[in-house]
Order: sequence, then C-alpha cells, then structure tokens
Amino acid sequence: MTKTGKTLRYDEGCLGAHALNLVGDRWALLVVRELMFAPKRFQMIRAGLPGVTASVLTQRLGQLVQAGVVSHDEVLGLYALTEQGRALHPVLRELCRWALLMPGHDPRRHISISALMISISATVDAGRAAGSNLRAGFLSGKEGFEVILSPKGAPLVTAMRAPQGDFLLEGSGNALAAAIYGPGPVTIASAGLIGLHGDKAAAQAFTDLFSLKP
Repeated sequence: MTKTGKTLRYDEGCLGAHALNLVGDRWALLVVRELMFAPKRFQMIRAGLPGVTASVLTQRLGQLVQAGVVSHDEVLGLYALTEQGRALHPVLRELCRWALLMPGHDPRRHISISALMISISATVDAGRAAGSNLRAGFLSGKEGFEVILSPKGAPLVTAMRAPQGDFLLEGSGNALAAAIYGPGPVTIASAGLIGLHGDKAAAQAFTDLFSLKP
C-alpha cells in the first residue's frame, strides 16, 4: 500500500514506478492537464475529457486528491492542482515532444483548449520565438488564455476570462489547433472555422513559430 492507502500498481523501489503509482492510472495525467492552468468544477473537467465516464472521473479525482496532486474545495466545488500537481507541467510537455517522434497521431480526434496550451510549449521553435513581443489571445467556450513568449522563446500561458493580445483566436480546441499547426489562422478564419480578431499579420507570425514536425 502507498501512504495514501491505494494498492500499489508497481511494487518496486524505482522512482518512475513510484510516480506511476501516483499518477499512472488511465486518465490521471489528462485530468492534471485539464487543471494545469486554472481550477475547474467537475463538469468543466469532464467537458475537456469527453471519453471519460462520470464514475471514472470521480475515482481519478479522488485518487489525485489522496496523492496530494489535486486539492478539492468542497464549498465551491472546485478542483485545483497543488504545487506538486503543477510540477507535472514539464512531464506533460516532454510527453508531447516524445509523441512527435511516434507515428499514429491523429489531430482530428478531440483536442481540448488546455491540451493545446500544453502542446504549444512542446512544439515552439524557441530560437525563432526568443525575443518576440507578440501577445496572443485564445478563447474556446468559457475558457480563455493569454500567451506571451519568454526571452528564451518559451510560451507562458495564463488563464483569463477575457484574454487580450495583438490578436484573438476564438473556436474549438481542434479548430484552434488547425489554425496553429495547419494552413494558418487567416485561412482557417476565412473558412469560418474560427474567429480572428485583431492583427492578422501578428496572428500568422505567431502561429508560424509552431510545428508538429519533430
């Protein structure tokens, strides 16, 4: 048994096995992904994970709370990552980078906006992005994000209700992913798949910094 009372999946002293005993169950890391940038209520978490059942999500949230990865405000009904949970961001980023090397990725399947905000940290051309003054806004349903680029070219993501920026892209996670990784925001907006507000040239320059190529 772990200190949380959960039966060990892997009865080993390996640190990797210890980590998987805490967050290795199916859906667990994806629940962490959905909470990476802001606290959410149960239904909003589930909206980002359309393949999970309510009972399984309830189990995973309970396990993550027990493990100290997630906290639960029972009065407000909000789930949020703890400091240990937020420390999983680079793990998710590196999983995305590793996935770029593996065949079989199908971007037509469901992509939540939170998933997209993590994937851009794995797919940015940091050399070209370094020193950029571009500020991007993204809006998908009730979730909004602002993205700026650090001096070293890393995307810095902040969840905001009313994001601002040199431009704002609005649409589903899949449509926004197509704008970033596909033919570009102007083309996708012209097809009516996303809303594009603000500086079109800035939007194109920003999305040109990202690629799904390894």
